Amino acid sequence: MADRVRVAVLISGRGTNMAALLYASRLPDAAYEIVLVAANDPQAAGLDLAAAEGIATFALPHRGMARAEHDAAMAQAARDAGADYIALAGYMRILGAAFVEEWQGRLLNIHPSLLPKYPGLDTHARAIAAGDAHGGVSVHLVTGELDAGEVLGAIPVAILPGDTAENLAARVLFAEHQLYPRVLGEYVSRGQDGARLLEQVRSLALALPKTHERESHGAPGWRAGSEKSGRYFAYFNDRHHGSEHIALLVKTGSMDELLELVEAQKDAYFKPAYYGASGWIGIILNRPELDWDNVADWLERSWRAVAPKSAVARVPATGDIG
Repeated sequence: MADRVRVAVLISGRGTNMAALLYASRLPDAAYEIVLVAANDPQAAGLDLAAAEGIATFALPHRGMARAEHDAAMAQAARDAGADYIALAGYMRILGAAFVEEWQGRLLNIHPSLLPKYPGLDTHARAIAAGDAHGGVSVHLVTGELDAGEVLGAIPVAILPGDTAENLAARVLFAEHQLYPRVLGEYVSRGQDGARLLEQVRSLALALPKTHERESHGAPGWRAGSEKSGRYFAYFNDRHHGSEHIALLVKTGSMDELLELVEAQKDAYFKPAYYGASGWIGIILNRPELDWDNVADWLERSWRAVAPKSAVARVPATGDIG
């Protein structure tokens, strides 16, 4: 994969899940690379492994520091490393609201239970005491509520007769090392999935009045007006004409506006082949932190440029596009 997503991993101890993520990232088809391993304990053994494998490390003891201050330092280390996402791997600190809010949707954790069962500590002992047939492991998004974010993947692990928490934990660890790299890779690469991005664009485009979809030169397009006389206001471009981008093509107000946007925000916009000569701009969809509200605004603006006046009059105008 040409542009791998950059991930920082936060640990507190041995870093076995960090190691699983790291070695999976060395596979040829990996969707991510590890750019930083950071710990709240300078003696964490995982730091030595990361350093030996050529990964940048950062350590800052949390004792004597306010939670918000320590969180801010860890977040800054991740930003300095250019991380797009953070993976918690045995990080034994509850993160504050500001940290979670900054990294919302880009902060993952692994938890040794089948969530929503048994958030918090002592998960294996609790599963055994409850008489469960299985323990297990879950990977989830981190939210402000402990271990309550969306579960992205899970593996059940059988509880054997006479199991202790220690025995079960050792078997669950094998499952953790299988699950975390796969789920992280799938999650961070979802923005490179053309089919997924098309469905999101399609949903936004078809929500506009008097709109229908029609293929144009092999690509999905959306027209405003009747089936017979409608006019195109958007096209979906999945790496067409040798482009590296998955993009939405929409109308700008002028060639000057197009060129100014492309010059000022090269990571967000480009001048597409063929269409660019007519004032259409490409909005890059396969990029981190894509603002779907901005995409929706562009679709509506482009739609307004060609839609029947009767339809436009019924739709309140949105704010300016930045």
